[in-house]
Amino acid sequence: MNRTGLLIALAIAVVAGLAFGLYPELDLRIAGYFYGFEDPAHNKFAFRLYPPLMRARDVGLWIGTILVAPAVAALVIKLLFPRRKLLMSGRAVVFLVATMALAPGLMANVLLKDHWGRPRPIDVTQFGGNERFVAWWDPSGNCASNCSFVSGEFWTIAPAALAPPQWRAIAYGAALALGTGMAVVRVMAGAHFPSDVIFAGVFTFLIIWVAYAFIYRWPRTRLSDDGVEHALERATLPIYDFIAALFGQKPK
Repeated sequence: MNRTGLLIALAIAVVAGLAFGLYPELDLRIAGYFYGFEDPAHNKFAFRLYPPLMRARDVGLWIGTILVAPAVAALVIKLLFPRRKLLMSGRAVVFLVATMALAPGLMANVLLKDHWGRPRPIDVTQFGGNERFVAWWDPSGNCASNCSFVSGEFWTIAPAALAPPQWRAIAYGAALALGTGMAVVRVMAGAHFPSDVIFAGVFTFLIIWVAYAFIYRWPRTRLSDDGVEHALERATLPIYDFIAALFGQKPK
């Protein structure tokens, strides 16, 4: 989560934005290659029906769930039993839960997919659908909800950022490989255009970069593990003690 990574992400955004913005047919050409694959029933984008590929996609989704689960469990246990110490670093809990909620949650699935009307490849007229193709920068497509821009891969960069320094480069490599693999599967299945998944990676990285800087790096905002612990206790202890008093129990 250093400035080099930030500059690389911004450079990718500029190059991809210009390339796919000035030449939107690039999206159609790449997606069109995978549209040409048919199964015996003559379904186009046949990779979306290929069981091994779909299992690989599901495994990728489960990896993200498994990686965020300890942070969610630690937070829930702390909220239920506020006098117990968090089971993991307080800053890690905030960082992992917040980036999961902000990147694949709020950014991808709430704000963009439901308000940026870009149809998915499988739905555009060029590939047998009923909706008008639009470039990545144009939100005026016909898609009403769960649209193409953007996908939700690449969150695993967040836990990679917390890996021990000696393992961090390997963790980043694994996270990028997983995100890229899942992104390619999405494109092969006709679910997203290449520009969708590229900007998913850029936007997710930027959210994670800012969250890491806010929590760990910037002097005016960075948190401490003890500070997170005490903040959760201050927020939940009054409720916990009130409930305990209702049942005639002394706070522990």
